[in-house]
Amino acid sequence: MSGRHTGRTSQGLRITALPKTLKLLFRLAPRQLNDEIAFLKVELKRKGIQVGVAAAFLAVALVFVAFLVVGLIVAAIMGLATIMPAWLAALLVCALFLIIALIGALIGVRKLKKAMPLMPEETIRGIKYDLGIAKEGSDFNAALLDPASPEAKAAKAAKDEAAAKAKAEKEAKAEAQKVEFPHASEPELHRRLEQRRRHIAEVRDELDSELDVKPQVNFLVDTAKTKLGEGKAVLAQGTNAAGQKFSALAESTEGANVRWTPLAVLAASATVFVVLLRRLLRNP
Repeated sequence: MSGRHTGRTSQGLRITALPKTLKLLFRLAPRQLNDEIAFLKVELKRKGIQVGVAAAFLAVALVFVAFLVVGLIVAAIMGLATIMPAWLAALLVCALFLIIALIGALIGVRKLKKAMPLMPEETIRGIKYDLGIAKEGSDFNAALLDPASPEAKAAKAAKDEAAAKAKAEKEAKAEAQKVEFPHASEPELHRRLEQRRRHIAEVRDELDSELDVKPQVNFLVDTAKTKLGEGKAVLAQGTNAAGQKFSALAESTEGANVRWTPLAVLAASATVFVVLLRRLLRNP
C-alpha cells in the first residue's frame, strides 16, 4: 500500500489522529465499493455466459423434442394409412390438431376478455387520488389524474424534463467515475480488493487503538508526571539561585550595618530626648 494511503500514527496520544483515520476510511470505502461493483459485473458476465451456453444446449434439446413429436405424428399417420389412404390419414391428424388448437384459442380469448383490462385502473386512480389528498389536502387538483387534461400534460412534461436532467446527471457522473476508476481486468480487481481489504483492516485496528480510552489516559498521566518532574527540577534550580542571591544580599547588608550603627544610636538618643522633653513640658 502506498504511503498516501497509510493510516499508521506514531506512538503517543493516538486520539489526535482520529479525524485523519476517519477521513482515510471515508476515502477508501467508495473505492472498495466501486471495485466490488466492478467485480460483481465481471462475475455476472461470466455467469451470463454460462447460462447462455446452458440455454443453447436446452434449445438444442427442445429442437430434438420437436423432431420427436414430428416423428410421432408421422408414425400416427403411417399407422392410419394401413387402414385408409395416406392422404386421408394425414388430413384426419391435421384436423384433430386444428380442433385442439381452436378449442384452446377460444378458451384463452374468453379468459383474456374477462381479465381485461389487465391494470386495475379504478383502484390505481383511487390510490393516486388518496395520495394527492394526503400530500396537498383540499388543494389537490383531481384533473392531474386525467392523462388528457392540460394539467396532467404539463405535469408529465415537467416530470419528463426532470427525468432527462437526472439521466444527464447520472451519465455525467458515470463518465466521471470511469475517469476516476478506469476499467480493470479480473485479476487486477482481485489484487486491488485483497490489498484494500488488508489496508482497511489495518486502519480499522488503528481506529480501535485510537478510541481505546485507557492507553490514552495512561499516556496523559505519564506525560503529566514527566512535565511535573521537569517543573520540580526547574523550581529547585530557581530556589538555589534565589538562596545564593539572598546570601550575597545579606553579606552586603551586614557591611552597611557596621557603617550606619553610630548614626542609628544618635537618632535613637535624639528621639528619647525629645520624648522626655515633651513630658517635662506637659507636667510642670
